[in-house]
Amino acid sequence: MNPGVRFSPSSTLVARALEELERGPRSASDLARAVLGVRAAPPGVAERIVQELLAGERRVERAGEDRWRLTRERSPSGPLAALSYVVVDVETTGASPGRGDRITEIAAVEVRHGAITDEFSSLVNPGMPIPAWISRLTGISDDMVCDAPRFEEIAGLVRERLEGRVFVAHNAPFDWRFVSAEMRRAASVLPSGPRLCTLRLARRALPGLARKGLDSVTEYYGIEIEGRHRAGGDAVATAGVLLRLLEEVERRGFTEWGDLQGWLSGPRGAPR
Repeated sequence: MNPGVRFSPSSTLVARALEELERGPRSASDLARAVLGVRAAPPGVAERIVQELLAGERRVERAGEDRWRLTRERSPSGPLAALSYVVVDVETTGASPGRGDRITEIAAVEVRHGAITDEFSSLVNPGMPIPAWISRLTGISDDMVCDAPRFEEIAGLVRERLEGRVFVAHNAPFDWRFVSAEMRRAASVLPSGPRLCTLRLARRALPGLARKGLDSVTEYYGIEIEGRHRAGGDAVATAGVLLRLLEEVERRGFTEWGDLQGWLSGPRGAPR
């Protein structure tokens, strides 16, 4: 790439860059190589490429002279039990929005004061064929989504449900990558708010449980999943898991968001 030539980064390239940054801070050279395939670019050239790629992307900030990272969200205040959570699950055409995969179904379940207070779910027309193995797993076919809304048609509604709440999912980085990529394609402002992964929380709170996937954790708590591998069923089940895990956390004496984050980030087995 000629460093003197400007380019207009596609939403797919931006999504790929953000997917890379979800794994941690990266140098400009790392991003140029991973996202655009630009190998061995001089640091100055790589920096100009990344600046153009991420221009106007408010979720990204510098982390040193030649490092980039996702912008840190402001921590919520107040007891964990009083916070507003939204539990999200997405079904998709594949594993990576950075490589063009899209959402085929989304659900958002609101949790407040120890109870589910609202539920939303919708099939989504991904604008591309659904692979056969995905249809076998989820039961979602091309015929089912052909008349469903495109994501840009429901982006505003999705944003309203997520804005200012704690975004929760079982493997939250996966679901957030897809939601944020779709919001960018729809030219919608990304919803603000912290994120909480129930998979990560289960790994810390349930050390004696051999497996921490959604099937194992729901079985442990006796939570039935009505519609496995469908967004609505998985989101409601994950909401139940969230409530039980918050009870586990509070029994350990962690009642504030900062306490919880410190515990999750600390060494395993560390006492209160």
